[in-house]
Amino acid sequence: MTGGTNPDKDGKSETGQSGKDHLTDNELDARSQALEDALSVRRRNKVQGNKENTSGSAGYAQALRLSSEFIAGILVGAAIGWVIDKLAGTSPWGFIVFFFLGFCAGVLNVMRSAGVVAEKNVVERDHAKGRVPGDDNR
Repeated sequence: MTGGTNPDKDGKSETGQSGKDHLTDNELDARSQALEDALSVRRRNKVQGNKENTSGSAGYAQALRLSSEFIAGILVGAAIGWVIDKLAGTSPWGFIVFFFLGFCAGVLNVMRSAGVVAEKNVVERDHAKGRVPGDDNR
């Protein structure tokens, strides 16, 4: 088999092609459609598998981010209050007041990150365009 075109006992040549030289357009279209269908099923399964695998880790990441923003607000507020108490000698009132201010700041940061409260620049932009919150006459 020097030329590579002599068929073996299964009717295939050394290159793996059958004795047929070409397929008809209908056969090629059918094979192409079958391939596209198989690929679309695999892609869909792969995407669904990725969503299932990453939804848990994405949820953990968001929870970690929101909790760290909340805790950071409280810690910063408490630290500022403690410093003010040490400098001004107003213990424990500075710590208490700034602890609660830090708590409020932490809650506000979490609400902004979660999309519950609009950020400052969005509100300013709406006021510049003449939109008023609660106004249905847009």
